[in-house]
Amino acid sequence: MTVHRFEDLKCWQEARELTKLIYGLTKSGGIHRDFGLRDQMRRASVSIMANIAEGFQRRADREFVQFLQVAMASASEIESHLYVALDQGYIAEEQFSNAYQCSGKTGKMISALIKYLRSHPKPLDRTD
Repeated sequence: MTVHRFEDLKCWQEARELTKLIYGLTKSGGIHRDFGLRDQMRRASVSIMANIAEGFQRRADREFVQFLQVAMASASEIESHLYVALDQGYIAEEQFSNAYQCSGKTGKMISALIKYLRSHPKPLDRTD
């Protein structure tokens, strides 16, 4: 598997979509005024993208997997925060479902990349 840039990774692309979605959800309404929750959701979504990118640049699959695990944990953090937003009436059920599914998809894509990296003895080819 040859990847030239972290932006080529499907999981990073999906994390970017999730971040756009989270920023959109937290832009207005009650969630916008709940600074703690809003900021935690935004930081967690940005963390997913950043950890994928930073891990990719480490150039060693073992380190990359560690960063991917942190990114996957941040996706779970988003899911937990979405429950808070739903329970507080900040977001509608449909918004919750869309964001939860996007976060779940992101986490599954990251998990698949982790499995790939662990099961292939040849390191991911990061050509410049």
